[in-house]
Amino acid sequence: MDEDSPLLVIVDAANVVGSVPDGWWRDRKGAAERLRDRLASRGVPKLAERAEIVLVVEGAARGVAAVPGVHVDGASGSGDDRIVELVEEAGDRPALVVTADRELRRRVTERGAEVTGPSAIRG
Repeated sequence: MDEDSPLLVIVDAANVVGSVPDGWWRDRKGAAERLRDRLASRGVPKLAERAEIVLVVEGAARGVAAVPGVHVDGASGSGDDRIVELVEEAGDRPALVVTADRELRRRVTERGAEVTGPSAIRG
């Protein structure tokens, strides 16, 4: 592992957006864009200052554009499957997945990633 590599933070957009009942279901793409913008302006509070943030979007939220500081990965199928692929692609690089999805948490921890819940990026 390269000691200079920033922490890879993979955000499950659908799960994080869905964790707050604020009407996100009326505009899924807009909700994902607001999350992206919050991540771009604040990063990931209380975590590594040097983090590469990847926001994984799916379904109606696909088409959200990347902005400086946040790469957006539009999953062609299941967002959860894409997140697992990104963890596998990271290899030995430290990865943190932001989700509350129990099954996804299990899948990524089996592959060596750390996990935190949505509240970690709301703070």
